Amino acid sequence: MSQKQASPGLFESEVFSRRETTDPIISPMAYNAIIGLTLLWGFGVTYWMVTNISTAYIASFGVWPLMLGTLGCAIVGSMIFSKSDNPAISFLGYNLVVIPFGLLVNVIVSAYNPEIVSQAVQTTGLVTVVMMMLGSMYPGFFFSIARGLFLALIAAIIVQLVSVFVFNTSLGFMDWAIALIFCGYIGYDWARANAIPRTVDNAIDSAAALYMDIINLFIRILAILGNRE
Repeated sequence: MSQKQASPGLFESEVFSRRETTDPIISPMAYNAIIGLTLLWGFGVTYWMVTNISTAYIASFGVWPLMLGTLGCAIVGSMIFSKSDNPAISFLGYNLVVIPFGLLVNVIVSAYNPEIVSQAVQTTGLVTVVMMMLGSMYPGFFFSIARGLFLALIAAIIVQLVSVFVFNTSLGFMDWAIALIFCGYIGYDWARANAIPRTVDNAIDSAAALYMDIINLFIRILAILGNRE
């Protein structure tokens, strides 16, 4: 069983505190391959949901039940993968995160031109690769800004909720701010993924955290490109 300590984060706080394990250690190449394949699985499921589930069917559940159900499923999935040392159980938790995110992405991309969606996918992919490279090159920097990222994200969420539900307005600059925050989280979570024991379970857990970072970044980049048009 892994030894865990508290660390900053929204859902995955127990994952990256692991420093010891009795699980088999795999090679760096295998570790990174599992992270990559797990991410591809998540993106593949998301793409399938976007192309095969109608937004009208999703909307039929109602806004609040959909929002609460999506959030609840994501939280449960995150708790499962973050607390489990079993790769199969962690993968189940990961999928419980992917499914509500897929529903969310489905609804969001339906409001945009396919060309803008394609640009957002390409931009997100490029930014993700760059941030992972920076996370590998300067892990100490990303570790040093961890608490700042967390506080900035909480503040951004509060500002957005107040602006929408109290003032009934949308602050365009918040898309840029939150996009920058998740850029930081990608570099941070990649640095943390390489600081814990290289096990199959840790690879899946790391991919789950990165998936959430990347999807959130994609949503914000999509909004930025859509507003520009």
